[in-house]
Amino acid sequence: MTAKRSHRSDSAADAAFIESMFTEVSSAGWLAGGQKRVWRPPTDVYESETEIVVQVEVAGAEHTDFYLSLDDRHLTVHGVRDDAITERRAYHQMEIHFGEFNCDVELPGPVDKDQIQAEYHDGFLRVTLIKINPEFTVLR
Repeated sequence: MTAKRSHRSDSAADAAFIESMFTEVSSAGWLAGGQKRVWRPPTDVYESETEIVVQVEVAGAEHTDFYLSLDDRHLTVHGVRDDAITERRAYHQMEIHFGEFNCDVELPGPVDKDQIQAEYHDGFLRVTLIKINPEFTVLR
């Protein structure tokens, strides 16, 4: 026994619906349903006897693409990595993120807000923060 299903075919509407179901790339970031998708880059946080270091991996960026803010013991690294390619593409695998990124780090101790150093080299942003109380270190 075969059941008949009514099926209305409107190829233009079907194509528009299918395209809206998939994520699209824009220069401002990933869009899904019209909302930006902010991604988080790989991040290391470590300390020495006198400093805390936050290292963020964002290859292909420029030093001017990063914005840092420090509120008490909460460091935020924010920025944008633009995709230089603008033509439409059909991805078969996608693991490299573009667009807006954000990284929030809770620091293990208090730091001197006036002595923050940041450098970007070889795809890594390295933020060095000087401890206020270096005697309170995890290294013993």
